Amino acid sequence: MTQIENNEEEKRSLNFIEVAVESDLAAGKNGGRLNTRFPPEPNGYLHIGHAKAICMDFGIAQKYGGTCNLRFDDTNPVKEDVEYVDSIKEDIHWLGFDWGDRLYYASDYFPKLWDLAIRLIKEGKAYVDEQSAEEIARQKGTPTQPGTDSPYRNRSIEENLDLFARMNQGEFEEGSMVLRAKIDMASPNMHFRDPIMYRIIKHPHHRTGTTWKVYPMYDFAHGQSDYFEGVTHSICTLEFEVHRPLYDWFLDQFAGPDYRPRQMEFNRLNLTYTVMSKRKLLQLVQEKLVSGWDDPRMPTICGLRRRGYTSTSIKNFIDKIGYTKYDGLISVSLLEHSIREELNKTANRVSVVIDPVKLIIKNYPEGKTENMIADNNPEDTEAGTHEIPFTRELYIEREDFMENPPKKFFRMTPGQEVRLKSAYIVKCTGCKKDVNGKIEEIYCEYDPLTKSGMPESGRKVKGTLHWVSAEYSQSAEVRLYDRLFNVENPSEEKEKDFRELLNPESLIIRKNARIEPYLAKTAEIGDRYQFQRTGYFTVDPDSTENHLVFNRTVALKDSWEKIKSK
Repeated sequence: MTQIENNEEEKRSLNFIEVAVESDLAAGKNGGRLNTRFPPEPNGYLHIGHAKAICMDFGIAQKYGGTCNLRFDDTNPVKEDVEYVDSIKEDIHWLGFDWGDRLYYASDYFPKLWDLAIRLIKEGKAYVDEQSAEEIARQKGTPTQPGTDSPYRNRSIEENLDLFARMNQGEFEEGSMVLRAKIDMASPNMHFRDPIMYRIIKHPHHRTGTTWKVYPMYDFAHGQSDYFEGVTHSICTLEFEVHRPLYDWFLDQFAGPDYRPRQMEFNRLNLTYTVMSKRKLLQLVQEKLVSGWDDPRMPTICGLRRRGYTSTSIKNFIDKIGYTKYDGLISVSLLEHSIREELNKTANRVSVVIDPVKLIIKNYPEGKTENMIADNNPEDTEAGTHEIPFTRELYIEREDFMENPPKKFFRMTPGQEVRLKSAYIVKCTGCKKDVNGKIEEIYCEYDPLTKSGMPESGRKVKGTLHWVSAEYSQSAEVRLYDRLFNVENPSEEKEKDFRELLNPESLIIRKNARIEPYLAKTAEIGDRYQFQRTGYFTVDPDSTENHLVFNRTVALKDSWEKIKSK
């Protein structure tokens, strides 16, 4: 392939935002600078949709030698908290990005925004409205019918200045007055029908205390904050596309000809079996339907991290789904595939029996222990091996035994041979049940000539089971996490409360799992392993020295897609 063909291939792979950025840089706009920003509201924890925006905002700056600001949109003190600020910083760093010395807050610009609002009042472009929120909504009209002017729209400049100052001095109650831009109540764009610029909030701000009693609305604060910071490309999701003309209108009132930020929009991330609404996620936390923002079933970045996802797997997933101008619904299976693909290459294989039942090898010598050799990771030739003790009494998975199995059941059943992984071929000879008919013990015999690595007398078996020694294994807790909702698109189920759609089996806890000694000795919080034949798991922060807790990150295969296809 020639250099020209290489360049053409690279051009074809660019997303539309990268194309626009390259065009602006080539044209020398804004002096050839590239400065993006990520502007989260500190009113909740970030979720994977925000991760997509972070990868765009910080990633495009990295790619083209620009800079990216982190600016907290802290314009609503009622919902904001320092806890959220700290968590957002942690999540961005965990994803592999850094804002350097470019940490800002919208509250940094409150004095400038105030001065700009005063200027607009003096120019006859803003006024104080005393209508209620309901009256303003009715008076705005509909998309097909023009609005009607507020009875306060033609107040004098002097009266507006006086009232606005008194609003900030705390003389009026919340909801009694707002400052609105005076644009066009008949505009086909509803956002141009005299949008609210400021509202009264008397709740203390986490940075400015009680200095301010009025706070700017997003549409007024955002574009101006971009301008104050020198942002060149203000990249956001598609729901802000209809806000872009208003973004530009506010800039038109004071921006000079040599520089102005450019707003561009991409599709937001919507995942199957997931809700992304901050309000709904907050409900789940507050109503204790999950254990917290970092519950491994949550789509939050901290929840995914606790579940065992890596920053690399999340970024690879975002690269695969790309950026477009059209919203859609992405299968969560693609996200699960991204971590499964990574951990298959990097996670050590270990033996863990999640729902144990005892297996006794009747013809194996009592008191004897052999150390079998188990590969750490067949996908990694440098991963090495470890030893796993083999004894007369073992544990296997309860579901791996059936007394009266259906056809094509190739696991343990009376009269059938299976291989115990890394050990011997055994033949089941029977079982023992309790008074309720529950299996207590399973019995088998082993063939000493079939030890792993030895000739097997030409005999082949179809089933291979994992196991741990009853004597040397240790107890552990295993949390089997699954999808939080049991419908593909819970946001579209309008006839039911979204909480009614929760998957009752999204968390199953097994407190008496048995783990091999190698795992008990090496596991540290955050480590990831493949449990043989079961799935990928990570060590949870709830773990202690004497009690390990494992979270299922993802199963070995996608059973949900199989269910859906039936």
